[in-house]
Amino acid sequence: MDKAKPFDISKREVWEAFKRVKANHGAAGVDGQSIAEFEEDLSNNLYRLWNRLSSGSYVPPPVRRVDIPKADGKTRPLGIPTVSDRIAQMVVRRYLEPILEPVFHDDSYGYRPGRSAHQALVVARELSSEVVYAA
Repeated sequence: MDKAKPFDISKREVWEAFKRVKANHGAAGVDGQSIAEFEEDLSNNLYRLWNRLSSGSYVPPPVRRVDIPKADGKTRPLGIPTVSDRIAQMVVRRYLEPILEPVFHDDSYGYRPGRSAHQALVVARELSSEVVYAA
């Protein structure tokens, strides 16, 4: 590890994050670059990203907005980050998740791995029925 870098982020960690992002098959962001296009110069792209992350100079680019149709005919906005930004987010996620996950309450479901809003509703129904029966 280069001691001149203020953040201890390994190149291996950036590579592992890339593999996970690639497996998700996401769409191109605001820069129009697909995962396949990112891979055309993979070594340089990952090196530049690692360099920015580990030096603290990484600035996320804008997010592409796509309107997703809803069942009621309305739409909801969805933000699509660039490939490099998704990799950067994955690096941060892989670092923070093991530290923060044990701190969350067991009944916390928002944006947690392996948990969904549907599971939260099931638990809420179970807990509310226990309260009704206890009364």
